[in-house]
Amino acid sequence: MTKQTLSFQAEVAQLLHLVTHSLYSNKEIFLRELVSNASDACDKLRYEAINDGGLYEDAPNLEVRVSFDKDAKTLTISDNGIGMSAQEAIEHLGTIAKSGTKDFVSKLSGDQKADSQLIGQFGVGFYSGFIVADKITVESRRAGMKESEGVRWISGGAGDFEVETIERPARGTSVTLHLRDDALDYASAWKVKGIIAKYSDHISLPILMEKEEWKDGELINPSDENGGRQPGAMLKTGAWEAVNKGSAIWARAKKDITPEQYSEFYKQISHDFEAPLAHTHNRVEGSTEYTQLLYIPGKAPMDLFNREKSAGVKLYVKRVFIMDDAEALLPTYLRFVKGVVDSSDLPLNVSRELLQESRDVKAIREGCSKRVLGMLEDLAKHDKLPAASAEGAEGVTDVVSEEDKAAAQANAGKYSKFYAEFGAVLKEGLGEDFGNKERLAKLLRFASSTSDTVSVGFADYKARMKEGQEAIYYITADSAAAAKNSPQLEVFKKKGIEVLLMTDRVDEWALNYLHEFDGTPLQSVAKGAVDLGKLQDDAEKKAAEEAAETFKPLLAKLKEALKDKAEDVRVTTRLVDSAACLVVQDHGMSTQLARMLKQAGQAAPDVKPVLEVNAEHPLVKKLEGSVHFHDLAHILFDQALLAEGGLPADPAAYVKRVNALLV
Repeated sequence: MTKQTLSFQAEVAQLLHLVTHSLYSNKEIFLRELVSNASDACDKLRYEAINDGGLYEDAPNLEVRVSFDKDAKTLTISDNGIGMSAQEAIEHLGTIAKSGTKDFVSKLSGDQKADSQLIGQFGVGFYSGFIVADKITVESRRAGMKESEGVRWISGGAGDFEVETIERPARGTSVTLHLRDDALDYASAWKVKGIIAKYSDHISLPILMEKEEWKDGELINPSDENGGRQPGAMLKTGAWEAVNKGSAIWARAKKDITPEQYSEFYKQISHDFEAPLAHTHNRVEGSTEYTQLLYIPGKAPMDLFNREKSAGVKLYVKRVFIMDDAEALLPTYLRFVKGVVDSSDLPLNVSRELLQESRDVKAIREGCSKRVLGMLEDLAKHDKLPAASAEGAEGVTDVVSEEDKAAAQANAGKYSKFYAEFGAVLKEGLGEDFGNKERLAKLLRFASSTSDTVSVGFADYKARMKEGQEAIYYITADSAAAAKNSPQLEVFKKKGIEVLLMTDRVDEWALNYLHEFDGTPLQSVAKGAVDLGKLQDDAEKKAAEEAAETFKPLLAKLKEALKDKAEDVRVTTRLVDSAACLVVQDHGMSTQLARMLKQAGQAAPDVKPVLEVNAEHPLVKKLEGSVHFHDLAHILFDQALLAEGGLPADPAAYVKRVNALLV
């Protein structure tokens, strides 16, 4: 192949513009990204070589080398991993080869700090090299290809790149950064070693740099006041030495790992800039042996709900990298978890298909799920600090031990932060993980009619239930405002009964799998007839019965007028100020869920709700004998539909009816 000049994918061009304007708040991150890519390339070679040992060629020892040339103003990161063919160089370095590219571009806001968080999350850390370089040269040869099939890729980070075939005896990849004048301190051993120690010390492969020794200056004039010597210098010796510890962090004892090292490892595998909320590190022994190092992130990725996006932890077998995103090791509702699982029992040639069938994998999956839920339970336990008291501003007075006191201080507010990012995903577990349904139910949080913050758990609600209350009441809606102002809440507000407000799209689906909490049934205020049991006195019950009897003729007339829209029409006991509301039968699909399914392009039955009318409302009283009965009946129904977040089937007809009555 002769030299070609090709254009970057539009998204890459936009990305490079951002990068060259110093998106990363911490410039040295570029070296972490490039060393991480080199390590991944070696891991991929080791995996492919399980079935084809010839890929090692004459270099079985995998390694990463970092070198610099002060005079040439270059910094080079090399590996002897899997390498790239010419076509792979064009595809991998000229495009963002990840699902969610459109999401990536749509999220770019122009806010440098916010946009910088996106780069690593989309696997495009290579381009971070342009933070410190005005040109990058990549030379590579894929393992198993001929020496004449090497490739050179060059770009100045503008709109295009050059690619050509070269002779390359060594397999693997070398990335050479031609440093900007304001980044020349990266062409020094102390700077580079410090960054590697900070970000890449845990990488199991050796990261090598050329040794340097101090050489004294030559003796020129003994009588000179400076001793007659030229200044000394650090000179390269030609020998290479490892500058990282080279041991997998998860294989080391917990007592030997600092919180900072745990945090940096998380950042390296997740491409996140923020520290994780929590982690768990354990070696599990028994019928299945494995080590787990799992993290709960502090912020959700923008593609969390993209079902095409692969998710999962990294899988190793006896410290040999097998695959990224091993989704079989955790249930889907825990897809936000990052980390590593290293198995002692799985075969090295395990595939994604075999993972789905393996008993060992099932045991690992269950063990990892329980560990993650344990972390969340611990965060939830210490989410709020007890109120301050005379003992001091910290105010932790009701914890038992100093250890619990410290945990409360360290974890206060973390679960609230977690739930704001991942609460909707956690709810999916109610329908996916029946074995842990009770644990999950205890972790759920909601706003309520008496609390605007999403902080009320089922246990909190039960502790505040009124005497005689026999159910946990809730309402689902498209938004917090729609839920809080729903007509269905009126009688509950009047009697001071708390109602949970559920506004996540997943709530309707998830609650099909949760019918009670700790023996107390869950009851939607928008389903079935309201039965407040002991909370409703005899006089109220008698008044409701009398109203239903008195309004029988009117109800029959309304039912006939709305026969195409409503399944039934009845007098309500749940309304105080509103004229009407819509409900469904106890076990029927809600109108909100039906709307959501249709919006998602899925088949959904046509739900005919029940119209409940307030016999005391002036508009309802005006119906009887009105010459506009038919129009008023339809307006009543459509207004009830609007109040719950729906839209009339024929908005124009609704407007026409209202305008006619106004005139």
